[in-house]
Amino acid sequence: MATGVHELLALTDQVAIVTGGGAGIGRAIASRFAMAGAAVVIGDRDLPAARSLADEVAGMGGRAIAVACDVTREEDLDEMVQAAVGRFGGVTILVNNAGGGGPKPFDMPMADFVRAFELNVFSMFRLCQLCAPHMKAAGGGAVLNITSMAGENRNVRMASYGASKAAANHLARNLAFDLGPLGVRVNAIAPGAIRTQALASVLTPEAERAMLRHTPLGRLGEPEDIANAALFLCSPAASWISGQVLTVSGGGVQELD
Repeated sequence: MATGVHELLALTDQVAIVTGGGAGIGRAIASRFAMAGAAVVIGDRDLPAARSLADEVAGMGGRAIAVACDVTREEDLDEMVQAAVGRFGGVTILVNNAGGGGPKPFDMPMADFVRAFELNVFSMFRLCQLCAPHMKAAGGGAVLNITSMAGENRNVRMASYGASKAAANHLARNLAFDLGPLGVRVNAIAPGAIRTQALASVLTPEAERAMLRHTPLGRLGEPEDIANAALFLCSPAASWISGQVLTVSGGGVQELD
């Protein structure tokens, strides 16, 4: 019998870690995965925010736990993975969503440049190392890096952020080769401009108009737009997709004039 559409997008019996899951894109992804049947480990520096989502998931009959996690602290990463294994028995999906940064002047302290890579690249790689054995034991899994269009585009004062996001994209492409033999798929999503609290803090009316001029679909993205793409890439529907970077941007580019 052919597999139904619902089954193709179901995450039943899956255990997903979502970093930065307390707000914005990460929160939308964690919620969507829980709705699809996954047990979700919500990692975030803001533990109350992560707990509020875990409570929402439980209220809908789903399974979720909240874990305090600063992804630049290796001990936090290890504790988060152990929490997933201890509570749900393993890890089959990893969403490396936590990240940050933004425009920095060329004469930034070298520590700021290093920090961008610690946050946006090193944490992703270490979590892959920690989760891969559990995915292998489960017979396979999926890794998804949430990056940025800044990893492909060029703009002023974006050297550290853009370079780190480009590295995160290429990390996904390369780890697809390393982890493929274990049955683990690795992909990335490069979002365009998404309405989050982080964007709202810098989004002037002029900046929004400039973004929309470069967006054929005529609107900014919502966190749920990324969550929908993430669900697809981590679901059985994408079982033969690996090593890809999917741009989700309403058709636009963000090299603004």
